Amino acid sequence: MSQYVTRLGRLSSAAPPRLRLHRKPRRVAMLSVHTSPLHQPGTGDAGGMNVYIVELAQRLAAINIEVEIFTRSTTAALPPTVELAPGVLVRHVDAGPYEGLAKEELPAQLCAFTHGVMQAWAGHRPGYYDLVHSHYWLSGHVGWLAAQRWGAPLVHAMHTMAKVKNANLADGDTPEPAARVIGETQIVAAADRLIANTAEEREELVRHYAADPANVAVVHPGVNLDRFRPADGRAAARARLDLPQDALIPLFAGRIQPLKAPDVLLRAVAVLLDERPELRSRLLVPVVGGLSGSGLAKPEGLQKLAARLGIADVVRFHPPVGQEQLADWFRAASVLVMPSYSESFGLVAIEAQAAGTPVIAAAVGGLPVAVDDGRTGILVQGHNPAAYARVLADFADDPSLTPRMGEAAARHARSFGWDTAAAATADVYTAAAQSYRRRVRSHHG
Repeated sequence: MSQYVTRLGRLSSAAPPRLRLHRKPRRVAMLSVHTSPLHQPGTGDAGGMNVYIVELAQRLAAINIEVEIFTRSTTAALPPTVELAPGVLVRHVDAGPYEGLAKEELPAQLCAFTHGVMQAWAGHRPGYYDLVHSHYWLSGHVGWLAAQRWGAPLVHAMHTMAKVKNANLADGDTPEPAARVIGETQIVAAADRLIANTAEEREELVRHYAADPANVAVVHPGVNLDRFRPADGRAAARARLDLPQDALIPLFAGRIQPLKAPDVLLRAVAVLLDERPELRSRLLVPVVGGLSGSGLAKPEGLQKLAARLGIADVVRFHPPVGQEQLADWFRAASVLVMPSYSESFGLVAIEAQAAGTPVIAAAVGGLPVAVDDGRTGILVQGHNPAAYARVLADFADDPSLTPRMGEAAARHARSFGWDTAAAATADVYTAAAQSYRRRVRSHHG
């Protein structure tokens, strides 16, 4: 292994051993420090980004780009490497204790994580990874160093940004720390290409982080259209989940934290029942998801709020479910409600629509791209519960609204397939490799 170490030392100062970067990269090191692709979305810090990484990696493998995903070990039960799918390998890196480590404590483990990544690489020949693709700022810091050391281009996806989150905080939510803002600024400057979920996110990268517009590519996340589809319809899904057939069912699905604003839905339901008490007998509000982030500070907060609002009888709390069952919850719902304060895209909105269910969403972040306002769902300005209550009343008064909008929603979601996203990502990789090669040439010219 020593010959690799000496070569390693030379890589950052000398031209990479082989510049075969004019074509599509063949093997990508994907970094996801704080959330494992093997985790259940909707629990802890696992959410849309998990789904994004798993689906993207599998579709990239299908077009002959091998993916190795490095993630932090959170249990001793899993082996160091797990084959997620043919051409997709998950590598577990020991960095800090397996359990009980909050996302906010992870920056202190980045050095240990980077060491683990470097160790895995030291066993390979130079040039083994053609490109590094990091997800979220924690991974970006590791990716920055790894790409430099390996003589490979760096592609980075922010997923969420501290400056954007801090500008749209929920009441009582904790602002993102200055260290994250500094970290994100460094990654933006270091990356060969940045991937934004939407044109708005691209503008935010340019405006808040001085990103070079030419280096930011917009790639919409996809949806698994085989899993999320109308299937056998609303009635069958309700029967499977033991839900009343004739009820108005506004669903919240996602991590329970102030940012996602499930409390706005509960307050809206309280306003609706206050004005229309006769709806109580045919209203059911499922909240499907686990506590996360600053929501962990008050684990019983949402249940207590439901009781305080006098709507505990119509709210049903349900722990996070697997993707197959989540698709059934979407099919069963009259409407998905997403009152988030900030969403880089809002993958759940596309998944629900793909299953044939309209969406009521806050007009923030990528949600105006995900939801075609007035056709596949309704966008609400702001977070006033009364505004959401008015839209819920429309769905209660017009039973044809759900199937009509749901049909349009399923059609709309079809344009968000993962194959399209993977092909576009592969194009970004090629562009990143080309600009990296130019940079190296000019540096050594």
